[in-house]
Amino acid sequence: MAPQAFKKPPQAPPLFTGTPQSILEDTRRLLDKTKRIEDKLVAEVNPQDASFQNVMLPMAIDENEGGLETHIIGFYQSVSTDQELRDASTEAEKLMDDFSIESSMREDVFKLVDAALKRGEQLDAESQRLLEKAHKDYIRSGLGLPAGPKRDRYKEIKKRLSQLSIIFSKNLNEEVGGIWFTPEELEGVPKDVVSSFAKGEGENAGKLRMTFKYPDVIPTTKYAKNIATRKKAYIENENKLPQNIPIFREVMLLRDEAARLLGYPNHATFVIEDKMAKTPKLVDDFLGDLRTRLTKGGESERKVLSKMKEQEMKSTGQEFDGHYFLWDNRYYDRLMLEKDYSLDQEQLAEWFPLETSIRGMLTIFETLFGMTFVEVTGNDRSTISPSGKGDDIVWHPDVQVFSVWDSEDQGSDFVGYLYLDLHPRPGKYGHAANFNLQPGFTQANGTRRCPVTALVCNFSKPTPKKPSLLKHNEVTTLFHELGHGIHDLVSKTHYSRFHGTNVVRDFVEAPSQMLENWCWTPSQLKALSHHYSSLSPEYEKAWREQAGKDAPKPETQLPDKMISDLVKTKHVNDALANLRQLHFGIFDMTIHEPKSHAEVESFKFTEMYNKLNYDICHLDSPAQLGGNYEWGHGQTTFGHLLGGYDAGYYGYLFSQVYSTDMFYTVFKKDPMNPKEGRRYRHLVLEKGGSQDEMETLKNFLGREPNGDAFYKELGLA
Repeated sequence: MAPQAFKKPPQAPPLFTGTPQSILEDTRRLLDKTKRIEDKLVAEVNPQDASFQNVMLPMAIDENEGGLETHIIGFYQSVSTDQELRDASTEAEKLMDDFSIESSMREDVFKLVDAALKRGEQLDAESQRLLEKAHKDYIRSGLGLPAGPKRDRYKEIKKRLSQLSIIFSKNLNEEVGGIWFTPEELEGVPKDVVSSFAKGEGENAGKLRMTFKYPDVIPTTKYAKNIATRKKAYIENENKLPQNIPIFREVMLLRDEAARLLGYPNHATFVIEDKMAKTPKLVDDFLGDLRTRLTKGGESERKVLSKMKEQEMKSTGQEFDGHYFLWDNRYYDRLMLEKDYSLDQEQLAEWFPLETSIRGMLTIFETLFGMTFVEVTGNDRSTISPSGKGDDIVWHPDVQVFSVWDSEDQGSDFVGYLYLDLHPRPGKYGHAANFNLQPGFTQANGTRRCPVTALVCNFSKPTPKKPSLLKHNEVTTLFHELGHGIHDLVSKTHYSRFHGTNVVRDFVEAPSQMLENWCWTPSQLKALSHHYSSLSPEYEKAWREQAGKDAPKPETQLPDKMISDLVKTKHVNDALANLRQLHFGIFDMTIHEPKSHAEVESFKFTEMYNKLNYDICHLDSPAQLGGNYEWGHGQTTFGHLLGGYDAGYYGYLFSQVYSTDMFYTVFKKDPMNPKEGRRYRHLVLEKGGSQDEMETLKNFLGREPNGDAFYKELGLA
């Protein structure tokens, strides 16, 4: 990506100047405005006169405009360094959720929407979809129940579920636990990782503190030679949030009660009926079939890894007891890649500095989709800031901002803003995700409101001797999340409700999963790579000190042999990796498909989570040493299940069927074909959720999607 000359966008970026007081005031103002609009509709529109224009459109415009503020208000809790601001953001989200529940159960407004739908007007397809979705949402929100105790109980449950989900997520984001290890216990963990650990004082003098944040705990379980260290890191990470145990249980009980109140047999049936899968049976059959196909391969992989463990233990004079544990898997998986495939992840990372990798990825998107990314820095930030202060358009000094434009062949129009927040810090969201900060939509005057999107990740911070370097799986994660960001940016819908990634959960991952294939394409790996030693004289000097004065200077781009070795590893231990995903998906479905409410009351969630893990993956745990399955509470860290993926985690595997089909059919022969890239942009990404997702797929593929490519890619065809 060649540096692009700055040009002032026609739309200013948002300001991130909220205070604990202001965001609560803004929240109440926005909610009051929405209530006034709803009250006005009820007061002025008779059901016999109700139409899309006088009922649905005013509410859609309010939703469009409100999203410009509400998304950012809720975003502060995931990124702010100010505890009071995070708390206010959480409180604001509670207010918004409570209001949303009340609003969704207003029978007087529903009667108008119902009358507008029954009017049967000839509307454009997206407006018709909005009207139908809104109507169904009212029914699914409890208005199918007669007024009285049942409806009141349903509303009470919805409010309580909202509160519990917010607390669960806040506990995850603000978790600050860790373990003090001696340097000897951390033998094998890369120096770059260990050097970032806090150094102990007093009773912990001489020790180093591993936190449970991804950049700490994953390398520790992946590289620590000491089995006891890996075990301690793994088990304590599973047990880091005991306060979420009762929350998780209460949520499952309430979801089941709510579904039964609405007449559904369970929560899964309620959730899945408006997804692509439509029924839990289809999901269960899909997961069960995949489990059957993968089990033999998983057992073979486990035996090979277990043999590797046995050989290593014998070579160091230790006795092998026949167990291959959960906390062994990252370590021996990595060891196999190094020994059998000559793949050293630490060495490979030297060719993927974060900054050059981002530039390389943006170049790919520029070429494929007809886009231009211009980083906004220094005084240019002040130029575009509505306040005149450049610092006001970011929430933290680490954050990067890009203005995004169409390329010349696409019309050179402004597309939106992309924000990158890539390093961990206290109180920040702990995983990798894309957040929409402002949706795109058609404004009341007919002009386009462009979107604002943010990537929030947790990659290791640069040091004086090295930039932030990405492992290959982190390169893939970054590309995946950028894919969501691009989906968010290029979407063009009339209504914000359908903007960008606002598609059904079992399709939403498909566009990003498809783009992951570029991270395994030799030509694109070459283009993405750039050895960090050539970035500056300081880095070259530091590399020389580490490699030795006689070491040959590395190639600037990743050598062909390393690319070849890397590509060969794409499906190494793939069965075990997919069985792990099946564990999450099957656990999710199991707890949301009880035969009765009494059954969900009897569920021992911790035991179920760990036993199911063993039954599916056959990786040993303390239970195989004579203990029970209560050894760790992994479900309490499973943010997806309280973050919108309930009875929906299957979507990660389910959408791979679509993503693989799209890649094999259109891009596999020529991944950088700009004609097909632009066709993908306009037929898939641009549509957002404005039309049925199956229609989107059929329009792009020219046929119904199928699973042939998916099973072929996994070697299961």
